[in-house]
Amino acid sequence: MHPEQKYQSYDVIVVGGGNAALCAALSAAELGVSVVILERAPQEERGGNTAYTEGLMRFVYNGADDILALSPDLSEEEQRSDFGTYTEDDFFDDMARVTENRTDPDLCEILVRQSNETVHWLKDQGLRFLPQFGRQSFKVDGRYKFWGGATLAVSGGGRGMVDSLFKAAERKGITIVYDAWVRDLISSDDGVHGVEVQIAGKTTKIYAQSIVLACGGFEANTEWRTRYLGPGWDLAKVRGSKYNTGDGLNMALKIGAQPCGHWSGCHAVSWERYASDFGDMSTVDDYERDSYPFSIMVNAEGRRFLDEGADIRNYTYAKYGHIVMKQPGQFAWQIFDSSVTHLLRPEYSARRVTRITANTIEELAEKLDDVNGEQLIREIKAFNAAVKRDKPFDPTVKDGRGTDGLAIPKSNWAIPLENPPFEAFSVTCGITFTFGGLNITTEGQVRDVNHRPIPGLYAAGEMVGGLFYFNYPGSTGLTSGAVFGRLAGRHAAAAVTKAIENAAE
Repeated sequence: MHPEQKYQSYDVIVVGGGNAALCAALSAAELGVSVVILERAPQEERGGNTAYTEGLMRFVYNGADDILALSPDLSEEEQRSDFGTYTEDDFFDDMARVTENRTDPDLCEILVRQSNETVHWLKDQGLRFLPQFGRQSFKVDGRYKFWGGATLAVSGGGRGMVDSLFKAAERKGITIVYDAWVRDLISSDDGVHGVEVQIAGKTTKIYAQSIVLACGGFEANTEWRTRYLGPGWDLAKVRGSKYNTGDGLNMALKIGAQPCGHWSGCHAVSWERYASDFGDMSTVDDYERDSYPFSIMVNAEGRRFLDEGADIRNYTYAKYGHIVMKQPGQFAWQIFDSSVTHLLRPEYSARRVTRITANTIEELAEKLDDVNGEQLIREIKAFNAAVKRDKPFDPTVKDGRGTDGLAIPKSNWAIPLENPPFEAFSVTCGITFTFGGLNITTEGQVRDVNHRPIPGLYAAGEMVGGLFYFNYPGSTGLTSGAVFGRLAGRHAAAAVTKAIENAAE
């Protein structure tokens, strides 16, 4: 489409180019309507936050048969893995527990009950899935054992997911426009009718009967982070797309859309301390530091400040970045005994990593020159003395190997720092996505501040408010994007076909 073409119309406009947007576009196209995707980024940076993920998806499955149906090409050894199960009750329990029972029950039910079906639908779109052996399992007695409810990832990770979904969109004849920065909604008393968009630097208007907003939260907007998340959040590293600046939220709120969910909350992790300010496609898997359950984490004062072993990594990593952000200087060190370094996730061996190795605790304290060394030595000695050594260490379950008598306990996987060399990794806070969004119906339609659906306006992905509070079960983001993207696209297209039928009567 030529950027100077002032008027152009489609049945459905999808704003965004990540997982949720692409699922919305594909779902809408299944109903035979015309669809255009408006992706703010240039083609080489397409995909929103999806492109920066591992491609891991949490979904309901009832055992190995479900996994093998989605991953049919595994070796015999891989097929013998202990995949366990992840039931609807497990998913509901995890959502309730980590959000402190605040998750919207209707949206949560859609997410959980449609998760398996949606993953199979993605397979039908051409995506391939593989178990995450390196990041979501450990070998026990020569057999892979999965833990934490997140088992399968899209082949090729987030970038592979984006490329496969764009190929599917091209096959369906969906129009794709890159470098298309949607600046505003075109609306009237009758609802939303189109968008004002800057394409390759030139502003035009595109009209449609339904618009799906799926262009992310505001995690890449420094000013909004400080406004909504609070002081200090302007200093956070952004893990993903620099284009997620809250534009979709802003344009919806301007026409009276109802904000919903945890606007002062976000997904934030322990991240390489000296990472770039925004996501970098060349280092997608390099900067996350999620093996902390087997470490002790200390701040600049040389003190532990959280329970590293409170739960399995999948249920704490998305909130622990918040706690790191609150430490002096916004950094911390993860310190590991040599007996567990073989369990570290692959990114700890990446080229871009801030690591210190020492053969004694005293040498470690000296090398960590931004940490109070005397206090660090006291902290480690107190920790070592508190470890319950009669409990066996088991990385695949909450093993109860904790500490006694510490002001800040370690509940599981407590390993004394006694076997050199000791390794320490420096981390800061990396923000993934924001939890605040828009109030939507169970059909994905945006509600206004009077709780009425706004005709023609739908939302999906990070823009959906009310699902996540304080925390989230790891790998639920891509599942949510796919489930609600598919839902919003289907209903956006159905509204168009219904309008056409009514007009013909």
